[in-house]
Amino acid sequence: MKNLNIRNRLIIFIKMIRYNLRIIFANKFIWFLIAALAVFLFFAIQTVINRASISEGTIFQLLIFPGILLIFYPTVFGIQNDDDSRMLEILFGIPNYRYKVWLVRLLMIFSLIFIIIYFFAALASVLLYDISIFEMAYQLMYPIVFMGALSFMFSTLIKNGNGTAVVMVIIGVALLILQDVIERTQWNVFLNPFQIPDNLNEVIWQGLISKNRIFLGVGIIVFILYGLFNLQKRERFV
Repeated sequence: MKNLNIRNRLIIFIKMIRYNLRIIFANKFIWFLIAALAVFLFFAIQTVINRASISEGTIFQLLIFPGILLIFYPTVFGIQNDDDSRMLEILFGIPNYRYKVWLVRLLMIFSLIFIIIYFFAALASVLLYDISIFEMAYQLMYPIVFMGALSFMFSTLIKNGNGTAVVMVIIGVALLILQDVIERTQWNVFLNPFQIPDNLNEVIWQGLISKNRIFLGVGIIVFILYGLFNLQKRERFV
């Protein structure tokens, strides 16, 4: 009987994951996945054709934009997908909504993105340059999850996927424009830990990386908690 209960719970858990993944990623995520792979292959081929020097830092740069593409759709359009499928009213009726539904969904999103990024890193390791695949995927998840958490927070404020997408594109462009100013600081969201700047002591560089990861980690937690807090305000969504 005990084994049967465990089996039933496992079946229910698997069905819940499948159901939530269908809502989160809908039918459009596959296009973002194809686009991310296409972008990675395009720049990888360009790098080989131009005979550019390839290192771990190069692989990080090649993978970061595809990773942000992957996190973009589920975090930007997640709330709107709930609204379009008329799930918001049901979800707001569940006690502790923010913890039981969207927090679990975010964990599923980040886990799936990590698996895909790990695959991309493995592909890069085979085709371009031998790297530590897990370390590469781990370091890439900091800026990717940071941008995903920021997108999620804005989606709970704007409550519209297209509007959130516009805001995130503007923020992304602004961060790219500011790269020359913040490149060697802990505030650089896209800091490349595998590419030490010229004339910078390695000990100082390692300290800078640690501070940057703390900054991104704290930012992720704050954005997610603020987004979950916004989801408690039922009247704003229904």
